[in-house]
Amino acid sequence: MKKAVSYIRVSTSEQATEGLSMAAQRASIRAYAAFKGMALVEEIEDAGVSAGKNLQKRSGGARLFELASRPEVGAVIAFKLDRLFRDAADCLEVTREWDELEVNLHLVDLGGQPVDTSTAMGRFFLTIMAGVAEMERNLIRERTKAAMAHLKATGKRAGAIPYGFDLAVDGKTLLENEKEQEVIALARAFRAKGLSLEKISSSLAEMGKRSRKNKRFYREQIKRMLA
Repeated sequence: MKKAVSYIRVSTSEQATEGLSMAAQRASIRAYAAFKGMALVEEIEDAGVSAGKNLQKRSGGARLFELASRPEVGAVIAFKLDRLFRDAADCLEVTREWDELEVNLHLVDLGGQPVDTSTAMGRFFLTIMAGVAEMERNLIRERTKAAMAHLKATGKRAGAIPYGFDLAVDGKTLLENEKEQEVIALARAFRAKGLSLEKISSSLAEMGKRSRKNKRFYREQIKRMLA
């Protein structure tokens, strides 16, 4: 009986989402392993971890790599492609490494059907779908960026209300906050004189200028003001 390791991941926003929950992934993987006649030697979980982080840099992902390097482990099972990898390059690099270790990747649901890299066709389908998934993410990113740029250009709210502005009663339009705009003007004047971000922070603190949370302005806040 081939020994396998399973991997489950949810991001914070997905933890309560039906179909992506830890329990749902775990049940699907266990059923798949039983159907394939594989024994799960360990079930690895990364809870509240973004897919934007490389697999090796996640705590559970690092454990997965450790186990996959052991000769007794012959397979890695995950529910979907995006549970494991950040992008197509990450997917292909990792699966190539696992190929050299003779470890097959099994996905319970890839485009609506299970697939594994133990066959040439399975590997080909994985490569194609990894590229398609990355293209979809890039298209979403482009559309989001264009929409945010349009909102900013028309003076509408785009994400969090930036320092220096208030939200109008319509819930969309940004209106300048006079007192906060004065602080921004001061920060820019200090910068024009050649002061560092840290020095600007100190100068604003000395003048009694505080953030919305009544705290000292930090470097990142000042950088956003200057932008």
